[in-house]
Amino acid sequence: MAVLDTVRLATQRLGFLQSLRDNGDIVRIHLGTRPAFVLNAPELVRQVLMTDAAEFDKGRFFDKMRPVLGTGILTCSTQAHRRQRSLVQPAFHHERVRGYVDIMATLAGRVADSWQPGRVLRFDHEMHDLALDVVATSLFAADIGRRAVEETQQLFPYISKSVARRTLSPFPWLERLPTPGNRRFAAACDRLWTVIDEVIAAYRRNGTDHGDLLSMLLASQDGDGLSDREIRDEVVTLMGAGTETSSNSLCWLFYELDRHPVVAQRMRAEIDAVVGDRPVRYEDVKGLAYTQQVISETLRLRSPIWFLMRRVTHAVEIGGLLLEPGTEVLFSPTALHRDPNVYADPMRFDPDRWAPGNDLRSVFLPFGMGPRKCVGDVFARTEMVVIAATILRRWRTEVVGGPFEEVCSGSLHLSRLPIVVHSR
Repeated sequence: MAVLDTVRLATQRLGFLQSLRDNGDIVRIHLGTRPAFVLNAPELVRQVLMTDAAEFDKGRFFDKMRPVLGTGILTCSTQAHRRQRSLVQPAFHHERVRGYVDIMATLAGRVADSWQPGRVLRFDHEMHDLALDVVATSLFAADIGRRAVEETQQLFPYISKSVARRTLSPFPWLERLPTPGNRRFAAACDRLWTVIDEVIAAYRRNGTDHGDLLSMLLASQDGDGLSDREIRDEVVTLMGAGTETSSNSLCWLFYELDRHPVVAQRMRAEIDAVVGDRPVRYEDVKGLAYTQQVISETLRLRSPIWFLMRRVTHAVEIGGLLLEPGTEVLFSPTALHRDPNVYADPMRFDPDRWAPGNDLRSVFLPFGMGPRKCVGDVFARTEMVVIAATILRRWRTEVVGGPFEEVCSGSLHLSRLPIVVHSR
């Protein structure tokens, strides 16, 4: 049974977690030889992430990410998180995000301008490259960071796929073997760290605030600030989190727009009225209310973070069970968002769920919740608004080919997304 649970999670993934819904609010399984508990009720998830958050730390699957991400804000211990969050949070203050919008709009416009009518695009590749360019340019605005942007664009796709594969592997001992693939992975990580370390050193020598994320992180070094190693870990974390989830969510958004032409029409009409023919500005983001609803519904139905895990650090009672330190609990935001006991007709794509007056936020977890909620949630949502508006004000998109598979790896994504663009 222990091996079976581990293999089913590694192979069936979201399907396995969703299948446990009928077994109760808290279900015991085994990961390897150790018991773990799957949470299927919103109130239990809120207890773990909010009420009793201090009694939990990140689980074993986050341990797998530390060889790449170090001890950045995503993977650090609960004890270290409050300090690190207080130092990273100012980089995402709304005044900083205002400046990032210009970067998002410029880069998205450049990509949209490069397309030709009638051409079939690998939209998933286009969005991945664009999202990586946005986060890398937001991190390194100065010319001295340009080479880092170019190298990370080459290194990061391979590294992120390798981390996802290792995280869910039922045979963790394989990653310790001196195989060509493992050596290539180690070399890519070493090169990524070297590139970022070189940029950090150059920024420190230059001493100028470039208005980017790296400048903000370096400014935190006064007093109890971040060390250069901690800054590198935060940079790698932000690049990873800011690329995969954003690009995959944008692909799901355009996939759903193709399946729901009335929604696409309403969204384009709003963008035309608010933005017109000019580039998207920071002030436009709030005004694109229906676009925000469409994004919320995309994040609900296709929540990119399909799987989260916590480890008990102090004995705690949850779901009527006393869990001892070291016990693992896991849950799926995506499965919760698709639970008919939580959302009516959950597989129906309906942006009007998020119309004013409908409060569903207590069970909306695309960025987590509580003290460890994603620090870049506003950045990510803003990026989705800006990129979607930039594309839709110029192009009408048509998904071609199919069928398409829903793939669970590091995040929930489409197997591929070929799109033809047509001039409006």
